[in-house]
Amino acid sequence: MPASEVNDRIQAIWFVVSRIPKGKVSSYGQIARMAGLPGLSRYVGYALRQLPEETEIPWFRVLNSQGRISFPPGSPSFLRQQSQLILDGVEVRQGRVNLKLFGWNP
Repeated sequence: MPASEVNDRIQAIWFVVSRIPKGKVSSYGQIARMAGLPGLSRYVGYALRQLPEETEIPWFRVLNSQGRISFPPGSPSFLRQQSQLILDGVEVRQGRVNLKLFGWNP
């Protein structure tokens, strides 16, 4: 795949993630579909790993399809995402968010 196409895909994913409002979450699959990349939910994870450390794009609002944080429980990344979600007003219980209550439905 040409580098320009990779960059376009990553930019599309970042754009969609940047639109998730405070207090809401989305899934990797939903982000992929909204970015015009249906079936590429794993690519969303790849794109989010490319974000600069100081980014303002709310990467922490993206969860797996069951509403779970994808990092290993108790890991620094897991704790950081959980903390960010709680500060955002999202209720997290045992690493999981109720998608019916907090899911983003644009």
